[in-house]
Amino acid sequence: MTPLVSVKNLKTYFQKSKATLKAVDDISFDIFPGETLGLVGESGCGKSTTGRALLRLENATGGEIFFDQKNIQKFSKEELLQFRKQAQIIFQDPYASLNPRMNAKDIIAEPLDIHNIASSSGREKIVSDLLNLVGLSRSAMQRFPHEFSGGQRQRIGIARALAVRPRFIVCDEPISALDVSVQAQIVNLLKSLQRELGLTYLFIAHDLAMVKYLSTRVAVMYLGHLVELAPAQELYAHPLHPYTQALLSAIPIPDPKIERSRTRIVLKGDVPSPFNHSQGCPFASRCPLTKEICHQLRPAGKEISPGHLAACHRAQEIKNRLKRTRKSTEP
Repeated sequence: MTPLVSVKNLKTYFQKSKATLKAVDDISFDIFPGETLGLVGESGCGKSTTGRALLRLENATGGEIFFDQKNIQKFSKEELLQFRKQAQIIFQDPYASLNPRMNAKDIIAEPLDIHNIASSSGREKIVSDLLNLVGLSRSAMQRFPHEFSGGQRQRIGIARALAVRPRFIVCDEPISALDVSVQAQIVNLLKSLQRELGLTYLFIAHDLAMVKYLSTRVAVMYLGHLVELAPAQELYAHPLHPYTQALLSAIPIPDPKIERSRTRIVLKGDVPSPFNHSQGCPFASRCPLTKEICHQLRPAGKEISPGHLAACHRAQEIKNRLKRTRKSTEP
Protein backbone atom coordinates (compact mmCIF):
# COMPACT_ATOMS: atom_id res chain seq x y z
CA MET A 1 0.00 0.00 0.00
CA THR A 2 1.27 3.49 -0.86
CA PRO A 3 1.65 5.75 2.20
CA LEU A 4 -0.52 8.86 2.45
CA VAL A 5 2.21 10.58 4.49
CA SER A 6 5.87 9.68 4.19
CA VAL A 7 8.58 11.25 6.35
CA LYS A 8 12.22 10.83 5.34
CA ASN A 9 15.05 11.87 7.69
CA LEU A 10 13.06 14.77 9.17
CA LYS A 11 15.04 17.29 11.20
CA THR A 12 13.65 20.34 12.97
CA TYR A 13 16.25 22.43 14.83
CA PHE A 14 15.89 25.67 16.76
CA GLN A 15 18.76 28.10 17.31
CA LYS A 16 19.06 29.68 20.75
CA SER A 17 21.99 32.01 21.18
CA LYS A 18 24.95 29.89 20.02
CA ALA A 19 23.34 26.55 20.91
CA THR A 20 21.19 24.34 18.69
CA LEU A 21 18.13 22.56 20.04
CA LYS A 22 17.46 19.42 17.99
CA ALA A 23 13.72 19.06 18.63
CA VAL A 24 13.36 16.42 15.91
CA ASP A 25 16.54 14.69 14.85
CA ASP A 26 16.56 12.52 11.72
CA ILE A 27 13.34 10.50 11.98
CA SER A 28 11.57 8.52 9.25
CA PHE A 29 8.14 6.84 9.16
CA ASP A 30 5.08 6.32 6.97
CA ILE A 31 1.36 6.77 7.67
CA PHE A 32 -0.97 4.70 5.50
CA PRO A 33 -4.49 5.65 4.37
CA GLY A 34 -7.17 4.93 6.95
CA GLU A 35 -4.80 4.09 9.80
CA THR A 36 -3.98 5.83 13.07
CA LEU A 37 -0.31 6.18 13.92
CA GLY A 38 0.08 6.83 17.64
CA LEU A 39 3.07 8.98 18.65
CA VAL A 40 4.12 8.75 22.31
CA GLY A 41 6.95 9.90 24.55
CA GLU A 42 7.78 12.20 27.44
CA SER A 43 7.09 15.95 27.38
CA GLY A 44 9.67 17.76 25.28
CA CYS A 45 10.60 14.74 23.16
CA GLY A 46 9.51 16.38 19.89
CA LYS A 47 6.05 14.86 19.33
CA SER A 48 4.15 18.09 18.75
CA THR A 49 6.97 19.58 16.68
CA THR A 50 6.82 16.50 14.45
CA GLY A 51 3.05 16.86 14.01
CA ARG A 52 3.33 20.57 13.22
CA ALA A 53 6.15 19.96 10.73
CA LEU A 54 3.95 17.48 8.86
CA LEU A 55 1.52 20.34 8.20
CA ARG A 56 4.24 22.93 7.56
CA LEU A 57 3.24 24.83 10.69
CA GLU A 58 6.91 24.43 11.65
CA ASN A 59 9.67 24.69 9.07
CA ALA A 60 11.78 21.56 8.78
CA THR A 61 15.55 22.05 8.95
CA GLY A 62 16.21 18.97 6.83
CA GLY A 63 14.66 15.85 5.37
CA GLU A 64 11.55 15.44 3.27
CA ILE A 65 7.81 15.18 3.94
CA PHE A 66 5.57 13.69 1.26
CA PHE A 67 1.79 13.89 1.18
CA ASP A 68 0.17 11.76 -1.49
CA GLN A 69 3.67 11.33 -2.98
CA LYS A 70 4.20 15.11 -3.29
CA ASN A 71 6.92 16.94 -1.36
CA ILE A 72 5.06 19.53 0.73
CA GLN A 73 8.24 21.55 1.32
CA LYS A 74 8.29 22.45 -2.37
CA PHE A 75 4.67 23.61 -2.47
CA SER A 76 3.92 27.07 -3.79
CA LYS A 77 1.54 29.34 -1.89
CA GLU A 78 -1.39 28.12 -4.00
CA GLU A 79 -0.40 24.45 -3.61
CA LEU A 80 -0.05 24.92 0.14
CA LEU A 81 -3.56 26.35 0.33
CA GLN A 82 -4.91 23.27 -1.46
CA PHE A 83 -2.87 21.07 0.88
CA ARG A 84 -4.54 22.74 3.89
CA LYS A 85 -7.89 21.42 2.63
CA GLN A 86 -6.56 17.87 2.83
CA ALA A 87 -4.58 18.05 6.08
CA GLN A 88 -5.86 19.62 9.31
CA ILE A 89 -5.01 19.71 13.02
CA ILE A 90 -6.92 19.36 16.29
CA PHE A 91 -5.07 21.37 18.92
CA GLN A 92 -4.24 20.31 22.45
CA ASP A 93 -5.89 23.13 24.37
CA PRO A 94 -9.59 23.67 23.54
CA TYR A 95 -9.54 26.84 25.67
CA ALA A 96 -6.71 28.56 23.75
CA SER A 97 -7.44 27.29 20.23
CA LEU A 98 -10.86 28.96 19.80
CA ASN A 99 -11.25 32.69 19.21
CA PRO A 100 -13.22 34.02 22.23
CA ARG A 101 -14.70 36.83 20.09
CA MET A 102 -16.28 34.47 17.55
CA ASN A 103 -19.36 32.31 18.07
CA ALA A 104 -19.32 28.59 17.26
CA LYS A 105 -20.92 29.15 13.86
CA ASP A 106 -18.20 31.56 12.71
CA ILE A 107 -15.39 29.45 14.17
CA ILE A 108 -16.49 26.35 12.26
CA ALA A 109 -17.32 28.30 9.11
CA GLU A 110 -13.99 30.15 8.96
CA PRO A 111 -12.24 27.38 6.93
CA LEU A 112 -15.23 27.36 4.55
CA ASP A 113 -14.77 31.09 3.97
CA ILE A 114 -11.00 30.85 3.49
CA HIS A 115 -11.32 28.09 0.89
CA ASN A 116 -14.52 29.45 -0.72
CA ILE A 117 -16.26 26.13 -0.18
CA ALA A 118 -19.79 27.28 0.54
CA SER A 119 -22.04 30.15 -0.41
CA SER A 120 -23.45 32.36 2.34
CA SER A 121 -26.79 30.55 2.03
CA GLY A 122 -25.25 27.05 2.28
CA ARG A 123 -22.80 27.97 5.02
CA GLU A 124 -25.28 27.61 7.90
CA LYS A 125 -26.46 24.15 6.83
CA ILE A 126 -22.89 22.85 6.61
CA VAL A 127 -22.12 24.20 10.09
CA SER A 128 -25.33 22.65 11.43
CA ASP A 129 -24.43 19.28 9.89
CA LEU A 130 -20.91 19.45 11.35
CA LEU A 131 -22.24 20.25 14.82
CA ASN A 132 -24.57 17.29 14.57
CA LEU A 133 -21.68 15.10 13.39
CA VAL A 134 -19.65 15.88 16.54
CA GLY A 135 -22.58 15.50 18.92
CA LEU A 136 -23.64 19.12 19.44
CA SER A 137 -27.03 20.66 18.72
CA ARG A 138 -27.85 23.39 16.22
CA SER A 139 -28.58 25.74 19.13
CA ALA A 140 -24.82 25.87 19.84
CA MET A 141 -24.23 28.02 16.75
CA GLN A 142 -24.75 31.40 18.40
CA ARG A 143 -22.90 30.61 21.62
CA PHE A 144 -19.36 31.76 22.37
CA PRO A 145 -16.44 29.58 23.57
CA HIS A 146 -16.78 30.66 27.22
CA GLU A 147 -20.30 29.21 27.26
CA PHE A 148 -19.09 25.67 26.53
CA SER A 149 -17.38 23.02 28.65
CA GLY A 150 -13.89 21.77 27.75
CA GLY A 151 -15.24 18.69 26.01
CA GLN A 152 -17.75 20.75 24.02
CA ARG A 153 -15.02 23.16 22.96
CA GLN A 154 -12.91 20.28 21.71
CA ARG A 155 -15.90 19.02 19.70
CA ILE A 156 -16.08 22.46 18.08
CA GLY A 157 -12.36 22.20 17.31
CA ILE A 158 -12.97 18.81 15.69
CA ALA A 159 -15.90 20.21 13.68
CA ARG A 160 -13.66 23.05 12.47
CA ALA A 161 -11.00 20.55 11.36
CA LEU A 162 -13.63 18.52 9.48
CA ALA A 163 -15.17 21.54 7.73
CA VAL A 164 -12.91 21.28 4.67
CA ARG A 165 -13.34 17.47 4.45
CA PRO A 166 -9.67 16.60 5.04
CA ARG A 167 -8.08 13.21 4.45
CA PHE A 168 -5.43 13.53 7.18
CA ILE A 169 -5.68 15.01 10.68
CA VAL A 170 -2.93 15.59 13.24
CA CYS A 171 -4.49 15.09 16.68
CA ASP A 172 -2.05 16.97 18.92
CA GLU A 173 -2.83 15.61 22.39
CA PRO A 174 -6.55 16.38 21.93
CA ILE A 175 -7.59 14.84 25.25
CA SER A 176 -4.80 15.86 27.66
CA ALA A 177 -6.54 19.09 28.76
CA LEU A 178 -9.90 17.37 29.36
CA ASP A 179 -11.44 15.68 32.39
CA VAL A 180 -10.96 11.92 32.48
CA SER A 181 -14.71 11.38 32.15
CA VAL A 182 -14.72 13.36 28.88
CA GLN A 183 -11.56 11.87 27.37
CA ALA A 184 -13.18 8.56 26.43
CA GLN A 185 -16.08 10.39 24.75
CA ILE A 186 -13.69 12.38 22.52
CA VAL A 187 -11.61 9.30 21.65
CA ASN A 188 -14.74 7.33 20.74
CA LEU A 189 -15.91 10.29 18.63
CA LEU A 190 -12.58 10.36 16.76
CA LYS A 191 -12.80 6.62 16.17
CA SER A 192 -16.36 6.76 14.82
CA LEU A 193 -15.50 9.73 12.57
CA GLN A 194 -12.55 7.80 11.18
CA ARG A 195 -14.81 4.88 10.25
CA GLU A 196 -17.51 7.12 8.80
CA LEU A 197 -15.28 9.52 6.84
CA GLY A 198 -12.25 7.36 6.05
CA LEU A 199 -9.83 9.64 7.92
CA THR A 200 -6.14 9.06 8.58
CA TYR A 201 -4.74 10.22 11.95
CA LEU A 202 -1.44 11.02 13.57
CA PHE A 203 -2.52 10.74 17.23
CA ILE A 204 -0.08 12.40 19.64
CA ALA A 205 -0.64 11.60 23.31
CA HIS A 206 0.81 10.82 26.72
CA ASP A 207 -1.93 8.36 27.69
CA LEU A 208 -0.56 5.00 26.54
CA ALA A 209 -3.82 3.16 27.26
CA MET A 210 -5.75 5.54 24.96
CA VAL A 211 -3.05 5.23 22.29
CA LYS A 212 -3.34 1.44 22.36
CA TYR A 213 -7.14 1.64 22.02
CA LEU A 214 -7.09 4.07 19.10
CA SER A 215 -3.92 3.29 17.15
CA THR A 216 -3.12 0.89 14.35
CA ARG A 217 0.63 1.32 14.88
CA VAL A 218 2.61 3.13 17.57
CA ALA A 219 5.84 5.14 17.30
CA VAL A 220 7.87 5.97 20.42
CA MET A 221 10.00 9.12 20.58
CA TYR A 222 12.78 10.01 22.97
CA LEU A 223 14.72 13.29 22.90
CA GLY A 224 13.92 13.99 19.24
CA HIS A 225 14.63 10.43 18.06
CA LEU A 226 12.31 7.65 16.97
CA VAL A 227 13.34 4.68 19.14
CA GLU A 228 10.63 2.11 18.30
CA LEU A 229 7.83 1.61 15.79
CA ALA A 230 5.49 -1.39 15.60
CA PRO A 231 1.86 -2.49 15.24
CA ALA A 232 0.05 -1.48 18.43
CA GLN A 233 -0.66 -4.98 19.77
CA GLU A 234 2.89 -6.12 18.97
CA LEU A 235 4.54 -3.13 20.66
CA TYR A 236 2.47 -3.42 23.83
CA ALA A 237 2.99 -7.18 24.06
CA HIS A 238 6.69 -7.32 23.07
CA PRO A 239 8.45 -3.96 23.51
CA LEU A 240 12.05 -4.20 22.29
CA HIS A 241 13.48 -0.87 23.42
CA PRO A 242 14.30 -0.33 27.13
CA TYR A 243 12.63 3.10 27.05
CA THR A 244 9.39 1.61 25.67
CA GLN A 245 9.51 -1.08 28.34
CA ALA A 246 9.83 1.59 31.04
CA LEU A 247 6.89 3.57 29.61
CA LEU A 248 4.63 0.52 29.44
CA SER A 249 5.55 -0.61 32.95
CA ALA A 250 4.11 2.67 34.24
CA ILE A 251 0.60 1.97 32.88
CA PRO A 252 -1.64 1.06 35.84
CA ILE A 253 -3.63 -2.16 35.56
CA PRO A 254 -7.01 -2.24 37.37
CA ASP A 255 -6.56 -5.88 38.48
CA PRO A 256 -4.72 -5.77 41.88
CA LYS A 257 -3.29 -9.29 41.52
CA ILE A 258 -1.72 -8.56 38.12
CA GLU A 259 -0.56 -5.13 39.29
CA ARG A 260 1.26 -6.61 42.30
CA SER A 261 3.00 -9.23 40.13
CA ARG A 262 4.39 -6.67 37.68
CA THR A 263 7.91 -5.28 37.82
CA ARG A 264 7.98 -1.51 37.52
CA ILE A 265 10.97 -0.15 35.63
CA VAL A 266 12.02 3.09 37.28
CA LEU A 267 14.40 5.14 35.18
CA LYS A 268 17.23 6.87 37.03
CA GLY A 269 18.37 10.38 36.33
CA ASP A 270 16.77 13.14 34.31
CA VAL A 271 16.19 13.50 30.59
CA PRO A 272 19.43 14.90 29.12
CA SER A 273 19.38 18.44 27.76
CA PRO A 274 18.28 18.62 24.12
CA PHE A 275 21.23 20.99 23.63
CA ASN A 276 23.64 18.22 24.63
CA HIS A 277 24.30 16.31 21.42
CA SER A 278 25.81 12.97 22.37
CA GLN A 279 27.38 10.83 19.66
CA GLY A 280 25.97 7.68 21.24
CA CYS A 281 22.44 6.52 22.01
CA PRO A 282 20.36 9.41 23.42
CA PHE A 283 18.91 7.04 26.04
CA ALA A 284 22.30 5.67 27.20
CA SER A 285 22.54 7.84 30.35
CA ARG A 286 19.27 6.39 31.76
CA CYS A 287 19.18 2.91 30.23
CA PRO A 288 19.42 -0.06 32.65
CA LEU A 289 20.92 -2.24 29.87
CA THR A 290 23.60 0.13 28.60
CA LYS A 291 27.00 -1.11 27.49
CA GLU A 292 30.12 0.57 26.09
CA ILE A 293 28.95 0.78 22.47
CA CYS A 294 25.79 2.64 23.56
CA HIS A 295 27.90 5.66 24.58
CA GLN A 296 30.00 5.56 21.41
CA LEU A 297 27.62 4.85 18.54
CA ARG A 298 24.05 5.94 17.92
CA PRO A 299 21.96 2.88 16.99
CA ALA A 300 20.07 2.92 13.70
CA GLY A 301 16.46 1.75 13.55
CA LYS A 302 16.44 -1.89 12.48
CA GLU A 303 13.54 -4.18 11.65
CA ILE A 304 13.87 -6.83 14.35
CA SER A 305 10.69 -8.64 13.27
CA PRO A 306 8.25 -7.89 10.42
CA GLY A 307 6.98 -4.32 10.85
CA HIS A 308 8.72 -3.93 14.22
CA LEU A 309 11.62 -1.46 14.23
CA ALA A 310 13.82 -0.60 17.20
CA ALA A 311 16.82 1.73 17.51
CA CYS A 312 18.75 -0.20 20.17
CA HIS A 313 22.04 -2.10 20.11
CA ARG A 314 20.50 -4.78 22.32
CA ALA A 315 17.10 -5.12 20.65
CA GLN A 316 17.83 -8.61 19.31
CA GLU A 317 18.99 -9.73 22.78
CA ILE A 318 15.80 -8.33 24.31
CA LYS A 319 13.70 -10.15 21.72
CA ASN A 320 15.49 -13.46 22.44
CA ARG A 321 15.05 -12.99 26.18
CA LEU A 322 11.32 -12.29 25.77
CA LYS A 323 11.01 -15.43 23.64
CA ARG A 324 12.73 -17.55 26.31
CA THR A 325 10.52 -16.03 29.02
CA ARG A 326 7.36 -16.85 27.06
CA LYS A 327 8.50 -20.46 26.53
CA SER A 328 9.28 -20.94 30.23
CA THR A 329 5.82 -19.70 31.25
CA GLU A 330 3.89 -21.81 28.77
CA PRO A 331 1.96 -24.74 30.36
